[in-house]
Amino acid sequence: MVRTVVLVMLCGGVCMGAAAQQAAEIPELRPPDRASLERWQSLRFGMFIHWGPVSLKGTEIGWSRGKQVPVQEYDQLYKQFNPAAFNAAEWVRIAKDAGMRYMVLTSKHHDGFCLWDSSQTDYDIMNTPFGRDVIAELSKACKQGGIAFGTYYSILDWYQPDYNTSDNQGGPGYALPAGQEPSMDRYEKYVYGHMAELLGKYGPFNVMWFDGEWEPQWSPERGVRLYNYVRSLQPDILVNNRVGKGRQGMKGTTQEGTYAGDFDTPEQEVGAFNREHPWETCMTIGTQWAWKPDDKIKPLKECLRTLIQAAGGDGNLLFNVGPMPDGRIAPEQAERLREMGVWLEQYGESIYGTRGGPFAPDASWGVSTCKGDTIYVHLFDGGSEPLVLPPIDAKVTSATALTGGSVKMTQNEKGVALHVPKADRQEIDTIIALKIDGNAVDIAPLNP
Repeated sequence: MVRTVVLVMLCGGVCMGAAAQQAAEIPELRPPDRASLERWQSLRFGMFIHWGPVSLKGTEIGWSRGKQVPVQEYDQLYKQFNPAAFNAAEWVRIAKDAGMRYMVLTSKHHDGFCLWDSSQTDYDIMNTPFGRDVIAELSKACKQGGIAFGTYYSILDWYQPDYNTSDNQGGPGYALPAGQEPSMDRYEKYVYGHMAELLGKYGPFNVMWFDGEWEPQWSPERGVRLYNYVRSLQPDILVNNRVGKGRQGMKGTTQEGTYAGDFDTPEQEVGAFNREHPWETCMTIGTQWAWKPDDKIKPLKECLRTLIQAAGGDGNLLFNVGPMPDGRIAPEQAERLREMGVWLEQYGESIYGTRGGPFAPDASWGVSTCKGDTIYVHLFDGGSEPLVLPPIDAKVTSATALTGGSVKMTQNEKGVALHVPKADRQEIDTIIALKIDGNAVDIAPLNP
């Protein structure tokens, strides 16, 4: 559900007038397709990919420009970029082995480099020694492999000369005509041109994932216009909340007001339980988004619990890998993903196609998910013995330990009590499937 409530500013006539003026200037939002949202939520697990010439240095994409890597050196890395081992079908195979259902690739990060054949700039993959259109190959491989595909696109662009950076200077990409100043209006047209290329040549996409919206040059009006333009190109596409100015920090939630975006984007943390507004946690498998030599990969337990907690909060997980300079996903990253896939092959029914709840996440024991007539209780560490869940307005007809062993269930006016022998508790997640005499999603969320 897109939030389109205009804030009332209770600070006197001047503020009220400013709010009314702002509201009048912001175009009406084109709403998302409900079926697309529900389909995207049902996928639950996706692969995020941050990649580009910066992998040659092993530093962070975009952010290391002018820090670990001098600007002039960073901007010339593309002339050495030749990932000859890149194989789009192999990336798709790794994603499928992991149990991932969709993929989002950085088409353009803050550094301005484009991973597709763009007619708008020469700063793209076709002008590298590699000379192959990565977006074209990956989009095709995803379609063939049954993986939904979308791209990340940075609104912020430190290379394009019409983008007004925070010090009000255009990027170094090429010289503007004499006497011509950087222009955000021209830059906005540049972005529109990229949207037309990406969706026209490689679509349809399931998501257009924007970022880099925080600098003051990018106004709420520009955000809504871009959101509506993308939707005009593909009516059923989803667009995240970083297209405009509504995101509130790394928690990624959209503040109340007329702000564009179909889902929230908490970063490097699992979002809070929310059935009213779709969300997706984006998180790295290691310690940075782009490839880093000898990076520390998250343990399997942490990876799986992050996914389970996201599903229990009614959110998705977009889990990031950073391919190496030669184009391969690092073996240690691929191996961890395959381990996740082994678990999902056994227990994916408790993740895919589910909604979070009805028992809200509780740090003392875990989370729950549900679909149809089944509630999946995911027991982590701790909790009382037996675990007593809040009472529900439905009869539990059976309780089964999906992860093996036995479970004893009793239900009364005080709640649903589950007893699982210590020997049957699993280190990562003990899953109890509760069958009920109704639709579990119809049960209103219950706090601990």
